Amino acid sequence: MILTILLVSLLAFSGHASAVSWYFLRYYPASGEKFTSFSGEMTIPPIPRAATYYLWPGLQPTDNSGVYQNVLDGRSGTWWIGSGWCCSNPSLPWGSGFNTYSAEKITFENKLDSSGSTWTSTLTRQSTGEKVTNSFALASKSFNQALFAIELYDVSWDFGQLAFSNVVITSTGTDSSWCNTTPENYNSATTYSITGLSASASGGTVTCKLGSVILQKPA
Repeated sequence: MILTILLVSLLAFSGHASAVSWYFLRYYPASGEKFTSFSGEMTIPPIPRAATYYLWPGLQPTDNSGVYQNVLDGRSGTWWIGSGWCCSNPSLPWGSGFNTYSAEKITFENKLDSSGSTWTSTLTRQSTGEKVTNSFALASKSFNQALFAIELYDVSWDFGQLAFSNVVITSTGTDSSWCNTTPENYNSATTYSITGLSASASGGTVTCKLGSVILQKPA
């Protein structure tokens, strides 16, 4: 069931029972393949108020034990972005982050190192060059879901579109057909657009490039 799998996400941080709304697109690699990197740029939307907005790209493993995410968090009334694994199995400290503001672009990169032992996340605020890098002991996880997500608690989608650009997702294997397949649109809840798609496979690595992924509004 999707809401018990996924999106365990940041619910633990809210501290009380809340009405949650989900909007997300999800890619799966070919059978037997797993994701090895996920990068791109996120354009920061306006923030109408302090509320529990969580906007993020992320990876989820085959065992559905959590989500590895770069989360744009609006609870303070100013956007803050940081990377982490939520929420247990294993229990890991959340990474560092920084404040960011409407219309800025944040570069995110999540990558399994060459030894296959550690995932590393790097976030860069393009307007200032501010950068944070954190590593997470997630080598035991086989990530087979790549998500572009909007997670809302007791608040509506009132901040406009959420735009990603220059997205690159890699997986193991030789079958790139998953990249050319329409992603899952959870509950058909989101009006979205994808442009600039290309897929290739070489040397046992599949590379999926997406020029833009825009979650435009509720369907």
